[in-house]
Amino acid sequence: MYAARPLVGVGFSLVFVTLSALAAAVLTGAETGNLAVIVAAVFGAYMALNIGANDVANNMGPAVGARALSLAGAIAIAAICESAGALLAGGDVVSTISKGIIAPERLASGQIFIWAMMAALLSAAIWVNIATWVGAPVSTTHSVVGGVMGAGIAAAGFSAVNWPTMGAIAASWVISPLLGGVIAAAMLAFIKWKVIYVEDKIAAARTWVPVLIGVMAAAFGVYLSIKGLKRVVSIDFGTALLIGLAAGVVFTFLSRPFIRRQAEGLENRNRSLKVLFRLPLVISAALLSFAHGANDVANAVGPLAAVVEATRTSAVAAQVSIPLWVMVIGALGISFGLMFYGPKLIGMVGDQITRLNPMRAYCVALSAATTVIAASWLGLPVSSTHIAVGGVFGVGFFREWHTARRMRRNEGLSPDALRLPREERKRRKLVRRSHFLTIVAAWVITVPAAAVLSGICFFVLSAVGS
Repeated sequence: MYAARPLVGVGFSLVFVTLSALAAAVLTGAETGNLAVIVAAVFGAYMALNIGANDVANNMGPAVGARALSLAGAIAIAAICESAGALLAGGDVVSTISKGIIAPERLASGQIFIWAMMAALLSAAIWVNIATWVGAPVSTTHSVVGGVMGAGIAAAGFSAVNWPTMGAIAASWVISPLLGGVIAAAMLAFIKWKVIYVEDKIAAARTWVPVLIGVMAAAFGVYLSIKGLKRVVSIDFGTALLIGLAAGVVFTFLSRPFIRRQAEGLENRNRSLKVLFRLPLVISAALLSFAHGANDVANAVGPLAAVVEATRTSAVAAQVSIPLWVMVIGALGISFGLMFYGPKLIGMVGDQITRLNPMRAYCVALSAATTVIAASWLGLPVSSTHIAVGGVFGVGFFREWHTARRMRRNEGLSPDALRLPREERKRRKLVRRSHFLTIVAAWVITVPAAAVLSGICFFVLSAVGS
């Protein structure tokens, strides 16, 4: 039992990768007559498994850490919502050059383009796998971007890369977590001010929790309109804001009787407030997973779709449609990856960075949606992974600051009197600094590491292929 259990996930993963290769051979072999599609399908399935193991944890980790969901429940909800988002609302057109990272005309031929996309896919999957093994949540989109950049440099030199776009992506390493952290901290401060630190907490919760649910509904209404429903209908930003406003008003009024019933008989203490935030937190985590499946999975399997199109037409296309079978590989892969490898990152994000309860986790989920909306409005390329983890850090650092402030105010102590020995200060920190440094380091080196791996993979693939 104990010897074989670690091999169960590996065994199922190998079966899934093999079936993906067989599906690619059956569905496209007659059209292309090329082994490249089958190999690319293997790489795409491997990448999808790693997305499930790493990226999905950012959406479900806070809910699990707050004890609003069990680990099994979180995996089930995430698998369903991620798959539904990918299959029902996944973007049907994806830039094969991953948002203009390299210029396709710089590549000498369609065969070199195929090798570059395969190298990008394989290197991104390897890097995300390494990050998962280390225990660092990283952006799969940034990994693909780094892979495409490295393959482009290996194939056509540094002039093939769109460096202004890469500069904007590098800026997002700082912008994404800061925005997520600030918004999550601001939401937690609001809850403390309006609900927790008042005399009648339950009465305050009856007033403000429906408002917070309305804000969540408005945020996700806009988020899903602009990010998750591209295939169903095209919606501009102004229309999305109107949809979000309508959703916010409707759910504010609909949630009032529900919160009133939930609050009946609750004691006037902080522990009672957690009950009122549990269901909204679960719903927000599910919506985040749906939007992630609709948006990020398409980006991850985009290089596979590019290989399929290039082998079919023997040409390099700037944009391609993602075939249904490619999206199925992405959807099933993230579900299996989450099931077999996701618990490690879910536990780390939800429980090991800082202690979360339903109120704090709700702030993280809400900050993830609102930050993506703000970034879309400003035209900034941001990572949902960085935002979510930044929100967890923001909540933790706010708790540290707020705890120290309350000690000074309530106990009348001066800052000098609060000075403790170094080891005691480290023990009392509410954010684990070791995880903070590991994650930030992984974020910084994601694009360069994926680029170096991609360059190596490109040279190996081109040598084998030629």
